[in-house]
Amino acid sequence: MEKTFVRLYTGNGQGKTTAAFGLAVRVLCSGRRVYVGQFVKDEKYSETRLAAMLPQGLLTVEQLGGGCFLSRKPAEADVQAARRGLARCAALMSSGDYGLVVLDELTIAICYGLLTQAEVLAAIGGRHPSTEVAITGRYAPQWLVDAAQLVTDMREVKHYYHQGVLSRDGYDH
Repeated sequence: MEKTFVRLYTGNGQGKTTAAFGLAVRVLCSGRRVYVGQFVKDEKYSETRLAAMLPQGLLTVEQLGGGCFLSRKPAEADVQAARRGLARCAALMSSGDYGLVVLDELTIAICYGLLTQAEVLAAIGGRHPSTEVAITGRYAPQWLVDAAQLVTDMREVKHYYHQGVLSRDGYDH
């Protein structure tokens, strides 16, 4: 059996979720199943439509939280949704049924205090030996950087958004 790793895509640049979905396509093309759990997002972005284009059960995308809380203080319902979501992901990671489990925007849930270091480390530490994990989101804490075997820091150098160009369907979301 091949060794699997924990990957972390973080930083303030665009492309963290896109990188995880690119990895998902590779894993799918190798004949393994993929699960994507989204901790903050509540919109169906373009990449989430991929699951409908594939045979049922190959790619599962679930939104695990109550939506985006970045403009408000997270409520207790947000904390409970994040904990339920992490418990679901932990069960799937430990099952051995998936070649890849993506924890999309997990670092945002950590940053806003919805999940603890102990909870997250226990979840990823209990993964099946055949399951790779990809974690995305800004503000990754050092302990998560230390726990991962591959860390990519997406750094924004220049973005057309700052020139008034809004998010474009298929390219930015």
